[in-house]
Amino acid sequence: MVNDPPGSTPAARSGIADSVVATGRGDDGTTGLLFGGARIAKDDPRTEAYGTVDEAVACLGLARAELGSMQAARTLPDVLAKLPAQILRYQRELFVVGAELAANPDAWDRLRDGTTRVSRAMVDALETDLAMAERSIEMPREFTVPGESRLSAALELARTVLRRAERRAISLQRVHLVPGAWLVPYLNRLADLLWVLARAAEQGEQRATTTARTQPRGRQPASRPG
Repeated sequence: MVNDPPGSTPAARSGIADSVVATGRGDDGTTGLLFGGARIAKDDPRTEAYGTVDEAVACLGLARAELGSMQAARTLPDVLAKLPAQILRYQRELFVVGAELAANPDAWDRLRDGTTRVSRAMVDALETDLAMAERSIEMPREFTVPGESRLSAALELARTVLRRAERRAISLQRVHLVPGAWLVPYLNRLADLLWVLARAAEQGEQRATTTARTQPRGRQPASRPG
């Protein structure tokens, strides 16, 4: 609130003036962009997009926490031994996605591949991971229902949130508010990959995949829209 005298912001009046996190600047319903510029509404489509990416990071945190618990209990199957580091890499890369979505358009020339803008190399690496993961599983032939294990369920949750982030990003792309060419493909590939990793988790934990059918019928394609 520009016209408020010093010390009269909502944060100050509520007794949290010394808080590092609660500055009170967002109490008017706005938030800042990366590299400055005019503040935007917290329900702006850009905020919705990078906020959804943030949700996906948190969902992947659930998967990584479950992997940590399995490691501590020595119940993590050897075939999933590399998954904790892999998930952490995706979480960190999603911060790059968020930075690109949150960047002030006037400063797009300051974006850097792999740091504040999604690069082709990031997408290529996902495609390599996807090919390797597909070779490691028996591909289901029908639509699947999440929930066979906490790990696979967390991966599926992250996948669905990423699909929402992808939809939001496509809406921004349509009005020329996505700086680079690789952000939407990255979200698409990662969502595909998480579906495969959820199947790898089920099979690694020797859990049978539950199919969506309620009675026997002809085979359906596996549920991996992309």
